[in-house]
Amino acid sequence: MMENIVIITKKENPLFNRKEIELEIEANVSPKISEAEEAIAKEFSTNQENIKVKRINGKFGSNKFLITANIYSSKEDKEKTEPKSKEKKK
Repeated sequence: MMENIVIITKKENPLFNRKEIELEIEANVSPKISEAEEAIAKEFSTNQENIKVKRINGKFGSNKFLITANIYSSKEDKEKTEPKSKEKKK
């Protein structure tokens, strides 16, 4: 499970109605995207469906992971901005 969430950068992007964030999380295993979204939703008191995790980076032999994500004001803003995956387009 994830402990120790450290916010590295937090930038407001009014053009896309989102916060662009970088976090460092300590965990025993690489967190799944859904787990990362859940942790970010708790940390920033927002709805999990408004979060888009861009990447999760870990260093070999370390239990610290760098997560880059966007937190949108609403689900609609997220759907307008984020590219759709192939399954969701159909």
